[in-house]
Amino acid sequence: MKSLDPRSQILLKTLIERYIVEGQPVGSRALSRYSGLELSPATVRNVMSDLEEMGFIASRTLRPGAFRRHSATASSSTHC
Repeated sequence: MKSLDPRSQILLKTLIERYIVEGQPVGSRALSRYSGLELSPATVRNVMSDLEEMGFIASRTLRPGAFRRHSATASSSTHC
């Protein structure tokens, strides 16, 4: 499995935390605000796309830019 860079780790951790708090998919704009990183929502979407390709998350097609934690990878995501 490919190792996550620090930026991806922070975004994945923030995504999981916000998903737990909100109980619904988290948009890229919210992730860019809550992560503490100064990234545009477009950059966040690119990182989320990489995380999806690696199997950490799954996206929903209902809301562009919204991602949720993939339940099958919850245990592997705790190592961030």
